[in-house]
Amino acid sequence: MTDHDLLRARARDLLPADVFAYFASGSGAEVTLRGQVSAWDAALLRPRVLRDVSATSAATAVLSNPLDLPVLVAPVAAQGLVHPDGEVAVARAAKESGSLMVLSMRSSTRLEDVAAVGPFWQQVYVLRDRGVSDEVALRAAAAGATALVVTVDTPYVARKRAGLPASMPPRGVIEALDRRDGADARLQQAPDLAPHDLERLADITGLPVVAKGVLTATAARDCVAAGAAAVVVSTHGGRQLDGVVPTPMALSEVVEAVADRVEVYVDGGVRTGTHVLKALALGASAALVGRPVVWALATGGAEGVRGLLDELALGTREALALAGCRSCEDVSPDVVQLVPRSSPGS
Repeated sequence: MTDHDLLRARARDLLPADVFAYFASGSGAEVTLRGQVSAWDAALLRPRVLRDVSATSAATAVLSNPLDLPVLVAPVAAQGLVHPDGEVAVARAAKESGSLMVLSMRSSTRLEDVAAVGPFWQQVYVLRDRGVSDEVALRAAAAGATALVVTVDTPYVARKRAGLPASMPPRGVIEALDRRDGADARLQQAPDLAPHDLERLADITGLPVVAKGVLTATAARDCVAAGAAAVVVSTHGGRQLDGVVPTPMALSEVVEAVADRVEVYVDGGVRTGTHVLKALALGASAALVGRPVVWALATGGAEGVRGLLDELALGTREALALAGCRSCEDVSPDVVQLVPRSSPGS
């Protein structure tokens, strides 16, 4: 089993201090960052018994993309900072493990190089210069991306405990488009992000759009009304608004709001197969994993990431079997019980 504390510690020892801090930090007082893993731990499982689980599978599909496990690799910027092979290594590991990579728009690698490895989804920020966002989306579609993941919780980039590393790659997916300076204000997130942006990106690319960064029923319904094919319940890794509701506690509300019209995914603090099982029981079709992938990349390259994902697959299959579930589709809400949060005065 993966010892996540040890994996993180090994990455901290190997990486330059400012690089480690960049990936490890959260926004504000880091309340959200600290609370995500414990929120998954606090959800309690209610296993079934007397079920034949001699043949158990964790295979599933997201937007018709087949997966060997209900886990995707979350978009993380500038992976070239932690390993020379960066996003290409992660894409290779995701393909070999039967997962799927969501490529960050602020990748340190050309998206065409990632596309050459295998299937991927392209994450997109809507920028002040929407032409740049549109060009990334069109390039991704031309390269074979099967969906766009549009981040909707970042009208502004929240301040973090750690700033950008001194070794931050000067060029990435966005800057390489037309040789613009990465400090160009037009490449900052658009504070006037609106439903028509989701509609436009879907229209110009012909790809399904996934809205990432939803935490309420109202937000979910707004995204679906704008044409989203799926939503991701997400706290942005604890790197945007601090103190938001942990994703396990928001997930059921969002699932109920969309009422089977679109798929729902979840991220934030997912570390184990039992966490994945809890996500499925709360209504998610799949979970996304971010920081553990970064630490595995830093410590072991593509093989490290492959090992992490393979362990998640094994842990998920084991959790399914022990809970009396033969498949991801066999998981129902009665398998999990959320523990009410204590009141402030308790």
